[in-house]
Amino acid sequence: MKKAEFQLETVTCPSCIKKIESTLNKTEGVDSAKVLFSSSKVKAEFDESKISAEKIKEVISNLGYSVLSSKIS
Repeated sequence: MKKAEFQLETVTCPSCIKKIESTLNKTEGVDSAKVLFSSSKVKAEFDESKISAEKIKEVISNLGYSVLSSKIS
């Protein structure tokens, strides 16, 4: 399992958090996803053989959120 952290431009409400988390947690290859409201970050654990960090970033962007940066570990 790989871990990634994505810095978003802004997360403004609880429904935004639910939208991002539920979409990512239903995405094949994503083991878990958590949005940190106070810092506008998304933390995700994923199976690199099924999905890439770039694809996760694309999923977030397709939901209408700007990803400013990412860190993979």
